[in-house]
Amino acid sequence: MGKLTNGYDNNMYEKFKKRLKEEIKLSGMTTKELAEKVGVTDPMITQYYTTDKLPSVPTFEKLCRALDVSADYLLGLTDE
Repeated sequence: MGKLTNGYDNNMYEKFKKRLKEEIKLSGMTTKELAEKVGVTDPMITQYYTTDKLPSVPTFEKLCRALDVSADYLLGLTDE
């Protein structure tokens, strides 16, 4: 098991950050557009994939819906 960061397995956390950044790019949305859809600030979206800041569960759900990806995919539990 990887090192825990904020109670999360470090490998899962790193996959989340990488996949979130990739999915934002693939979506064609800017971080500002995504932030508006999710109801957070533009800098907060950036913090999710560049720092140790994690979204709340409701925000995480909104991210998944806005990016049209599963929670399992963003967390690295599946590759689909």
